[in-house]
Amino acid sequence: MVERVPTRVGEVAYSDCGAGPVVVLLHATMHDRHDFDAIASRLVYDHRVIAVDWPGHGDSPPPSPNYRPTAASFADVLADFVAALDLPPAAFIGNSVGGFAAARLAITEPQRVSRLVLVNSGGFITSPASKLYCRALGTPVVMRRILPRFVRSYLKATSDNDRLVQERTLARARTGEGVELTAALWRSFASPEYDLRADAARITAPCLIVWGSHDTAIPLRFGRLTAARIPGSRLQTLPTGHVPFSSDPDGFLSIVEPFLVTAMGRPQ
Repeated sequence: MVERVPTRVGEVAYSDCGAGPVVVLLHATMHDRHDFDAIASRLVYDHRVIAVDWPGHGDSPPPSPNYRPTAASFADVLADFVAALDLPPAAFIGNSVGGFAAARLAITEPQRVSRLVLVNSGGFITSPASKLYCRALGTPVVMRRILPRFVRSYLKATSDNDRLVQERTLARARTGEGVELTAALWRSFASPEYDLRADAARITAPCLIVWGSHDTAIPLRFGRLTAARIPGSRLQTLPTGHVPFSSDPDGFLSIVEPFLVTAMGRPQ
């Protein structure tokens, strides 16, 4: 069942299934919570699994008229979301901009985060070259020309799960709203608010970094840089594109489930 909760930019939709330790799933730009279906259906046996649709994504309604979509605003929405649901300390699995939002929450409200899983994530890889890249992709005329091809490139669809993810994402990529939203978010990736490097040492929750090594949007070298920035973090790779939990759910869960089990203090 889909539920909604109010945030500072409008309502966001989410699903909430199962019982036990809480795991929150946060998707990438232009995607939706169904990206995680292949692993959510298995995590739900031992966890309360909450999957969120960002504003203007999936089943979430369009945000308030004056809203400017940015990565930092998604992090604000996440803070509102966990407060509205009054969640206990939870494990967060964040992909791409979802990883950025989860990492910022771990920095600003560490009592909310018991474990952090960053999947092909942003926030710790800012450089002059990456800022130029993000500004270029943040130009609507550029984004309009490349977006469907870009989606196919970074997804590297190999599974039935991937093909469903690609179908939904391409449908959005072919709309004017999808182009404007995606361009705005990519522009925000070049902003100072997107750079978490100076605060990385404030992440006290155990952190696992999982990277699809064939991703063209955020290549593996940035995964290594992210792991180097976050003290005590551990990097694991899978031979997939940007959504390894969809492309290789068995491989992904073989890495993540022991991390979550250990987090909850239960024997493996």
